[in-house]
Amino acid sequence: MITRRQTLQLLGTAAAAAFIATSLPALAQNVSVQDLSVQGPLGDVALGPETAKVTIVEYASLTCSHCAAFHKGTWPELKKRYLDTGKVRFTLREFPLDPLATAGFMLARCDGNAKYYPISDLLFEQQRNWAFTDKPLDALRAMMRQAGFSQEKFDACLKDQKLYDAVNAVKNRGVDQFNVDSTPTFFINGQRYPGNMSIDELEKVIKPLLGE
Repeated sequence: MITRRQTLQLLGTAAAAAFIATSLPALAQNVSVQDLSVQGPLGDVALGPETAKVTIVEYASLTCSHCAAFHKGTWPELKKRYLDTGKVRFTLREFPLDPLATAGFMLARCDGNAKYYPISDLLFEQQRNWAFTDKPLDALRAMMRQAGFSQEKFDACLKDQKLYDAVNAVKNRGVDQFNVDSTPTFFINGQRYPGNMSIDELEKVIKPLLGE
């Protein structure tokens, strides 16, 4: 396992952002919805009602280009059609592929649950402007200033060992219990779907579950 010290050292290099997830064909593999609902040390930040007929859990990395494509292209329409209408409950879970993604998730978690999606959305939207630069840590620091982070707060977040361990615990459980090995990986009512999904592909899964 990569230590926090190694994380901070690697953040200073462009190589920290070099891991990009690859899409895999959808696998017909179910996991227990009850097991999937168990939350990590920091808890889940779920959107949509608990009574929704459909639950989507996404394991993603902030430095994954396929994840960024989903959150820029599919996510707004998914939210509009299904979350805002109360039909789907959605949870984004941390699955960092490299130290830089770990740092991004630590920052997204550092300022409370209300900032989790605004910050993760910002980092996905602006991924090329911070994750794939010569000095990603400096670019990330500049990006987080937009979210109200001072230099002191930024540094304190990345030095928080408890937060670091908690983010990695979510990833490790995804690997060990649900066989997550690429990002993004979606679990829709327990059914596993690796790879970026368009809104049309999602609807083919969601609509039958809703009886539509």
